Parts: sequence; C-alpha cells; structure tokens
Amino acid sequence: MKTLTQIAAASLLSVMAFGASAQSVTATASTLDSAEAVIAQKAKEMNASQYKITSAHMGNRVTMSAELYK
Repeated sequence: MKTLTQIAAASLLSVMAFGASAQSVTATASTLDSAEAVIAQKAKEMNASQYKITSAHMGNRVTMSAELYK
C-alpha cells in the first residue's frame, strides 16, 4: 500500500511540475488561421518549443487561447 501511495504522489508532482512550465497566451483575429498565426508568433517570441490551443471562440472575431511550453 505504501508503494501505491508513493507512485500516486510522484505522478501528481510530475503533472504539477509540467503544468508549472506552461504559460497562457490569447490572440484575437478575424479568422482561425490568422489567430493561430498570432499564437505561433507569440510562441516564437517567447522561445516556446511548442504550444497547445486550449480554446477558440468565434463570433464577429476569433478569440483563441493557448498554452506555451518551453
């Protein structure tokens, strides 16, 4: 049982450590492609190795959010 608890604790800590290295950014544009281009540019400027789009809302404009990872 002690081993199971240690594995669970280690898993939780690794998830928290990975999440701590992420930074959120948002972009607003007229199309999905142009909003993603803004996100990609912000990722490049912040020296992020990758990004993950977490949400996109469409109306008259597109608002997109993403997590940047170093």
